[in-house]
Amino acid sequence: MPKMKTKSGAKKRIVQTASGKLKRKHAYKSHILTKKTKKQKRNLTHYGLVDKTKIKNVKKMLCI
Repeated sequence: MPKMKTKSGAKKRIVQTASGKLKRKHAYKSHILTKKTKKQKRNLTHYGLVDKTKIKNVKKMLCI
């Protein structure tokens, strides 16, 4: 059986914390920022956690 490969897109975007949770950045913070308010951009800066309903699929992508 060959080795499992991780999905390179998930590998670049998601990090596992010491407690085992999955940390991710918010979307919509890369371009077209002129029409977004300061508050909206500031709130998108913070890190978030992967939703509990998606953890199983994300862990499968990362081969964890």
